[in-house]
Amino acid sequence: MGVPKRKMSKMKKRQRKAANRYEGVQATYCSVCEKPAKPHCVCPACGNYKGKQVITVE
Repeated sequence: MGVPKRKMSKMKKRQRKAANRYEGVQATYCSVCEKPAKPHCVCPACGNYKGKQVITVE
């Protein structure tokens, strides 16, 4: 069974993980007001989520 001989340092571990890091969240747009909004979140401009009014925004 493959077992590491020595403890992997934090630096080596982070270097390996850094290669797979993605560049932020893709920009999506609200289906009601067409303003940019984060995916899977309520639109901050109009308060809609999946076409339904969830919160009231002034």
